[in-house]
Amino acid sequence: MKSDNSIQWVHSHDFGIDSELDEKKIKIVFWLTTVIMVLEIGAGTWSGSMALLADGWHMGTHSAAFLIAIFAYAYAKKHANNKDFSFGTGKVNSLGGFASAIALVIVALMMIIESVQRLLEPQSIHFNEAIVVAIIGLIVNFASVYILHDDHHHGGHDHSHHDHNIKAAYFHVLADTLTSVLAILALLLGKYYGLTWMDPLMGIVGALVISKWSYGLIKESSEILLDKSIDISTLGKISDAINENNAIINDIHVWKIASSHQAAILAISSNEPLNPEQYKIILKKFLPNLSHISIEIN
Repeated sequence: MKSDNSIQWVHSHDFGIDSELDEKKIKIVFWLTTVIMVLEIGAGTWSGSMALLADGWHMGTHSAAFLIAIFAYAYAKKHANNKDFSFGTGKVNSLGGFASAIALVIVALMMIIESVQRLLEPQSIHFNEAIVVAIIGLIVNFASVYILHDDHHHGGHDHSHHDHNIKAAYFHVLADTLTSVLAILALLLGKYYGLTWMDPLMGIVGALVISKWSYGLIKESSEILLDKSIDISTLGKISDAINENNAIINDIHVWKIASSHQAAILAISSNEPLNPEQYKIILKKFLPNLSHISIEIN
């Protein structure tokens, strides 16, 4: 391959995010989840509790999702300055989040199928063993939520800087926490009031909530992966600002190249054009996350 040493790059094209801390958090949660997975599968096999076995394999799918996130971080870091990637590896983060969200949907489907089967064919449950292990799992889930918790998970904060990998992992442990709480509630009602049908019913409720979280993450990460443009109203404001400077926009494309970086390609016609830097200043008034701009002036 011909060398690009003759090209005088004016800036870096690594538009990823600093993920070292998030990567460490996910590794810790991965090991916690994997240990609980082994415990639940072992206890479920020993006690004959299908509920525990199911939850154990459910935890296993989350461990696999965390491995995807760990791989995404490693890959993005390894190829951060690789010129084969036009805009760096910022989208690898969103790809990892998207894959994890798909895994969550599969988990939710499995939970619904199994819960419906248990409603139709009730099974005996070893309540004491199941409750003890479920409580241990809940404690570990609370610890995992605390480790992954960050300010950007609050609804009132700017969501444009989300690390989709850490967000996916956060949703995974929230899903585990929710299913643990529902499982404990159902087991207690089954043990003390004989309401064994609550166990599969709570499984369906948990699966529906998980599906909703997954949909939101799939939508958010896929917008980056598919180069979704900015909203029409913002494009209109940019056009008006350019028109005020005696110019017309002939072509414009704005898209995300990472969760917190945007790129723009712009073609402008004008008899008295401004210099490119002045147009960039206008663009950045409406697009503060703009990191890469190409302008054609006719």
